[in-house]
Amino acid sequence: MGLASGWGFFGFWIGLWLAPQPRFAIALLQDILLVIPVFDFITLTIPIVHLLLSVVFILPGAWLGIAGVRKTGLKAAETHRTDRIVSDGVYSLVRHPQYLGGILSHMGIVFLLSAWFALLSTPLVLLLNYLISWKEEIELIKEFGEEYTRYQKSTPMLLPRIRHVNKADDSVQV
Repeated sequence: MGLASGWGFFGFWIGLWLAPQPRFAIALLQDILLVIPVFDFITLTIPIVHLLLSVVFILPGAWLGIAGVRKTGLKAAETHRTDRIVSDGVYSLVRHPQYLGGILSHMGIVFLLSAWFALLSTPLVLLLNYLISWKEEIELIKEFGEEYTRYQKSTPMLLPRIRHVNKADDSVQV
């Protein structure tokens, strides 16, 4: 079921990004364009500001998604079933790094393709990711009880905390 829902959500995103829709442009440096021939009959024209913004979102998004799958393993990532709580590595930053990575990558592709309807649907994407995360957490509390509740208290759901490391004693202040 997890595999079907994951690929279904990804299919939803692809449809949202590629559907015929108005394009938007950020006014800053909009005359500097990158022209990419895809096929003989398709050419992408991307404003350079959109390209730069897309990289700012896609790179950390891809890193979070890949790091999350590497930490839990492909089977757990696909099925959403696990026999232990992973709380180190990328899972020490947020409890749902793959969903955060998906949200960031969505924003990056929205800017890359200048997809107006996809941009407008971003609140829906945020809500869906939050609801899926919330549902998973209910199941994890049922399965792991107090151990998962402690993890919830120490690690944010989707937005990492900004931490200050005291160089004198290497302590972390939140």
